[in-house]
Amino acid sequence: MMFEQNFLEKFSASEETISGQQVVTVGISNLVSLMDTLRDECGFVQLVEIAGVDYPERPQRFEVIYMLLNLKRNIRLRVRVVTDEKTPVPSVAALYSSAGWFEREAWDMYGILFSDNPDLRRILTDYGFEGHPQRKDFPLTGYVELRYDSEQKRVVYEPVKLNQAYRNFDYLSPWEGMDYVLPGDEKAAGSK
Repeated sequence: MMFEQNFLEKFSASEETISGQQVVTVGISNLVSLMDTLRDECGFVQLVEIAGVDYPERPQRFEVIYMLLNLKRNIRLRVRVVTDEKTPVPSVAALYSSAGWFEREAWDMYGILFSDNPDLRRILTDYGFEGHPQRKDFPLTGYVELRYDSEQKRVVYEPVKLNQAYRNFDYLSPWEGMDYVLPGDEKAAGSK
């Protein structure tokens, strides 16, 4: 364990090791104070990433994962908080300048709300885009996308169709199941 028990109790947090990396899980109400302490007292001065994870079967379907780095000690730490579609996560943009962009991306892709973010608007999709494409319940067809058509020399609206043909795998190795002869192998077939 990286932290003492009384440190974790102060923030009502728990700690575990997942895939060799320390993970601290904290509630929404204690997130900002924990992140402030981790930055100022524990040396985690760099926010590397904020990631969203969607578990639609859970009542609190979203996990927000903060990846922190202590540059002096070369230690990485994940801070995890869970939320639902309506409860906003407090923004840490005042603590880490990179958080504003990461929070915008999590909102755009998952619909995770962040309170006190100074500029929570779409960052990767068009402004008129409906829905959040990284959600597991996002439909593969049915929404409209906006793009510029160089042949028509204008902006066109088209229904979104996400091709999923790549998901049909035959699970054969490259050396099995080939019913054709590669150039140069015709000699080998006749020598048997």
